Amino acid sequence: MKALPVEPSNVPVAIGSRIRAARQSQRLTIEQVADATGLTKGFLSRVERDLTSPSVASLVTLCQVLSVSIGDLFAAPETHLTRRDDGPRISLGGQGIVERLLTARSERRLQILQASIEPRGRGESELYAVDCDVDVLHVVKGRIKLILTNEEYELEEGDTLSFPGREPHTWVNPTDEPVEVLWILVPAASR
Repeated sequence: MKALPVEPSNVPVAIGSRIRAARQSQRLTIEQVADATGLTKGFLSRVERDLTSPSVASLVTLCQVLSVSIGDLFAAPETHLTRRDDGPRISLGGQGIVERLLTARSERRLQILQASIEPRGRGESELYAVDCDVDVLHVVKGRIKLILTNEEYELEEGDTLSFPGREPHTWVNPTDEPVEVLWILVPAASR
């Protein structure tokens, strides 16, 4: 069997921003990383701006100090694109509502649900809870009333309300106009 010839790419691999992000996430200054690695601040600054490439030895040392695997610096980011109105339809209950999942089904860190609510549409008649830590409701268009155990909130276009995910609640569109909202669940609701 003949091997397929692969031409090397001359496109530089940009890892500087990932190195900078790893450093900043640990709240380290360039000076602190320079001290820990034995590399100069100027060199590290050029590496973070992709103006120079570190040697393998320097890269291994940097990754050890930043607790990052070398492979993570070169891995393609995992992305998921959902185009407008292409998210799969889901149903969490209620009347007069069309809900779509905007994040990947496999995403566990959070879920974003888009909901189109008809005039006078409403959630469950009894309060219900979602199995997540934080529930966020953002009103894209229109007005909606969110009803919690001891409080009610009238939300308008542009308003965002965060509350504990396991807090019993329901909602209603009290108007004769359609409403568009986003529900953000952190982490993703368990099934």
